[in-house]
Amino acid sequence: MLKHIVMIRFAAGQDTEKLTGEFMQMLTALEKSVPSLKSMEVGKNINTKPSAYHLVLTAVFDDEDGLNAYRTHPDHVKILDRMKETVDAVASVDYFFE
Repeated sequence: MLKHIVMIRFAAGQDTEKLTGEFMQMLTALEKSVPSLKSMEVGKNINTKPSAYHLVLTAVFDDEDGLNAYRTHPDHVKILDRMKETVDAVASVDYFFE
């Protein structure tokens, strides 16, 4: 199994509460539209430190092919396009687990 973790920080001046809700809704909907996505958990960060990110997601796939199918899925690409308008920083980690 492969775990994909992404942390998102919105750009300064953005309505982070509104964006967090918007992205949480879009991301959780991917579970229904992306066949290779086995599960997804999306959470709003409660840490208020300046270095903190606003949103985190953890997605699970069978393998790298599944992750790659997710990355190019039209519904996911729409989210990436929206991120370009609102996001300041993204960090990600992908790893295998049993």
